[in-house]
Amino acid sequence: MRKIIDLNCDMGEGFGHWTLSEAPDEELMALISSANIAAGFHAGDPNSMDRVIKLAQAYGVGLGAHPGYRDLQGFGRRYIKTTPEELVNDIIYQIGAVREFGRRHGIRLQHVKPHGALYMEAAINEDLSRHMIESLSRINGDLLIFCMGSSITYEVAKRLGQPVIREFYADRDYGDDGAIVFTRRVARPDPAEIAQKCLRACLEGKVTTVTGNDIDIAFESICFHSDTPGALEIGRAIRTALTENGINIGPASAVLETA
Repeated sequence: MRKIIDLNCDMGEGFGHWTLSEAPDEELMALISSANIAAGFHAGDPNSMDRVIKLAQAYGVGLGAHPGYRDLQGFGRRYIKTTPEELVNDIIYQIGAVREFGRRHGIRLQHVKPHGALYMEAAINEDLSRHMIESLSRINGDLLIFCMGSSITYEVAKRLGQPVIREFYADRDYGDDGAIVFTRRVARPDPAEIAQKCLRACLEGKVTTVTGNDIDIAFESICFHSDTPGALEIGRAIRTALTENGINIGPASAVLETA
């Protein structure tokens, strides 16, 4: 049973007058302990980054960069074939934007979590994961990497000594291999069912896959997405279910200390 868990959400996913999420960032920010800020390539712009990072500082939420493929039209959920070097340069460029807005508002960069198709590619691509983590280590050896526990990214981070946070996906389905089933469109789920899924994962370390099998799952953070329909109700249901069962929501660094 986990006594403390990080709760993270992807934030600031829009640009200009366009927003993907139906949930206000202010209300989501009050529920979470880590925020993954869209850094401009799949969503986000300087004004949205400034606004949401200011909210993270005000709510005491851990600041994360959420870099994606250069794919505004596809929301970063389409695979782009290029070299690991080019992708890592794109990642560093986006991290720099989030980090500098964080400095502006007096909040340090806590973590990096790739977005969408880039996250899934890194999970199976050792060259990309290694190049990314080696580069991030040079930037900041204490920077947390958020990824799936079943991913190559996790294996590489552990091998290279970069601190890493494994995620449990509240609003995504799991395959028997322990990886999430990637999807571009998500139906409106039942918040109560998602909350019970998260609670069981924390209490028993188990999740049911799309084939009906139960598998072991280990993690330090629970993720839900702001663009999932009903995200605000999902976040509230998760937080309520956990805290009512003696599981505190805390910063990723504190969770690592108890892992």
